[in-house]
Amino acid sequence: MYNGKTIVILSPAFPANEADSVWVPSKQLFVKMLQRQNPQSRIIVLAFNYPHHTHTYQWHGATVIPFAMMPHSKLQRWRRWAKVWFTLQQLHRQHTIAGIISFWCGECALIGSYFGKWKHIPHRCWVSGQDARAGNYLVKWIRPQPEELVPISDFLVDEFEKHHAIRPRYMVPIGIDPEAFPSMPAKRDIDILGAGSLIPLKRYDLFIHLIKNLSCTFPHIKAVICGGGAEYDALQQLIQSLQLQQHITLLGEQSHATVLQLMHRSKILLHTSSYEGFGNVLLESLYAGCRVASFVQPVYQKVTNWHIATDETHMQDILHQLLQQTPAIYERVLVYRMEDNVKAFMRLLLQQPPAPVPPPAPVQEYNG
Repeated sequence: MYNGKTIVILSPAFPANEADSVWVPSKQLFVKMLQRQNPQSRIIVLAFNYPHHTHTYQWHGATVIPFAMMPHSKLQRWRRWAKVWFTLQQLHRQHTIAGIISFWCGECALIGSYFGKWKHIPHRCWVSGQDARAGNYLVKWIRPQPEELVPISDFLVDEFEKHHAIRPRYMVPIGIDPEAFPSMPAKRDIDILGAGSLIPLKRYDLFIHLIKNLSCTFPHIKAVICGGGAEYDALQQLIQSLQLQQHITLLGEQSHATVLQLMHRSKILLHTSSYEGFGNVLLESLYAGCRVASFVQPVYQKVTNWHIATDETHMQDILHQLLQQTPAIYERVLVYRMEDNVKAFMRLLLQQPPAPVPPPAPVQEYNG
């Protein structure tokens, strides 16, 4: 497609090595798939904050240039931006840059957008979550054009327009790699799984209270939460205070491969987050055979085995019904492939006629 040319990706952070699978798996998979589809091209990632070193390294064929700068003042931030800008100038002199991609509409997009305009290089920003909210003050400085913005969900298209009065022209969602999944198990020994960062936004305290209520009807219910974060100790104390040690296990942060294994052992993925651009955990759980229950609806079309709750009482009813109606067969639901969506994104970046993103998998009635 663009052999011999270079694609530059600007990201707040990036895995420190190929074994580091925890940081935003969807972004990792995007870069892997981009490199896999274009082995003759150069993929260069500029990582602003993490890893905590400044040594250029290789990651699954891509080159990563880290800046390891966590600014604590405006002056430090300006210094970081200057270093990134200088690096982009060097890359522009050394390579033929076909396009610039910014992960999230933040400081990466600020630099990527202005540098792209200056050097007449196409720039696209993958709007991925809270960067669409009203608190993102950088949007007024970026002044993005509608065609620059590529949210990962229908919900984020509307959110960005509502809060910033700019309606993104395109939408390209995240996706999964079916080849990364283990085989379907013969038995599922986890009733309800939670997976994600242990932060207030994810509302794992609500997760725990829902399990408490369900334990009255299902005395042998088993739930597992995997993820790390600032709320780990508080959640562990809540589990103990509600005497749920026999029902809920906090596993802490786990590798991506381990999380996929846990999904295959689980009957239900409970997603209690109050806001979500499009968590990859939702797509992965569906393909692992889980039934998903969430409060958020990133895509507006209905998806097989995905249940949307309007409030906490409704969620309680959904979980109760799902636990009572265990299916005879747990089916895989493939919503989006990352392979297809990387191709769609790159057509937008290279200013070619946009290929349509496949719609979500249609709802199928299950009579198990």
